[in-house]
Amino acid sequence: MTTEVDFYELLEVERTADEATLKSAYRKLAIRYHPDKNAGCKDHETKFKAINEAYDCLKDPQKRAAYDRFGHAAYTKGMGGAGGFHGGGQDFGGFSDIFESVFGEFMGGRGGQRQQRRGADLRYDMEIDLEDAFHGKQTEITIDVSAPCDGCDGSGATPGTQAKTCGQCNGHGKVRAQQGFFMVERTCPACHGQGEVIQDPCTRCRGDGRIDKTKTLSINVPPGVDDGTRIRLSGEGEAGQRGAPAGDLYIFLHVAKHALFEREGTTLHARAPISFTTAALGGEIEIPDPSGTRHTIRIAPGTQSGREVRQRGAGMPVLQGRGRGDLVVHIEVEMPSRLTARQRELLEEFRATETGEECPEATGFFAKLKQALG
Repeated sequence: MTTEVDFYELLEVERTADEATLKSAYRKLAIRYHPDKNAGCKDHETKFKAINEAYDCLKDPQKRAAYDRFGHAAYTKGMGGAGGFHGGGQDFGGFSDIFESVFGEFMGGRGGQRQQRRGADLRYDMEIDLEDAFHGKQTEITIDVSAPCDGCDGSGATPGTQAKTCGQCNGHGKVRAQQGFFMVERTCPACHGQGEVIQDPCTRCRGDGRIDKTKTLSINVPPGVDDGTRIRLSGEGEAGQRGAPAGDLYIFLHVAKHALFEREGTTLHARAPISFTTAALGGEIEIPDPSGTRHTIRIAPGTQSGREVRQRGAGMPVLQGRGRGDLVVHIEVEMPSRLTARQRELLEEFRATETGEECPEATGFFAKLKQALG
């Protein structure tokens, strides 16, 4: 089982995005995550590489067409020694094979080979909360999917009988016809590319070799997954026709919004309002992470609103790696909206002792304002 993030989601664009939109999105993200701007941050370096890989695929019309049909299976193996393509259940020697599979039967084809109709890939959207993404999760899902017919073992023929070689294409699955100067090769209309014709079809599946079933699958969500992470279950998609390989099932994860935290990669951000006395005198506050562990955040005397306090190693786990990201606490100083008489009296006494040095920024601002007004 592998975890993969969709290229379109990586670039934060719709699947219908045109070339200009792709380029604009790529440039914006490349600037944000460039290693020169994020020295030493492994998360940003990994993200930068993933963004480049996604754009390298989607900017090429042929690669993009293959990716749209086969997903990551079309972009992970052996194209001229530099990437290439493979699909669960079927291997391709190079990009020309993918191109042929995507753009139809008029590109030369593989004459003499029957077409095996691999089952369709399926998509399942699963929502999890941040705690599940933090700890990981073992769960089960139930899907309706076509599976090999148990009445004929997926052959499509009545038990005890066999399919016959197609007389129109002689078992090749394709027929050729002359059109002007060109020889055009098409899928055989009699056997639909199978090369065989079932004369006595199975009564249960009516010769298709597949029936609809409800299937329960166990899903292992690893710690550290993020919104848009994709889990591939090889061979758990639609069954192939008449014994052909099954497709894959893709689980798309969606992490629900959290009441306390916002996530950026492995970094967690939390907003923490503190009293003005704590900001002035200093102190400590406690912030729990998604596991429930409490982290003590020290507030330095004179802390201003907007200050960020970083707690190393208190963020999200690294997906399929070691360690954790950071927790960044954004401090917001809250002014009291109601005061007792005694509190007001103490603050009046404090104001009477102010010299202007307590708040140098405010003193400097009003001095410049007075000068500007003459």
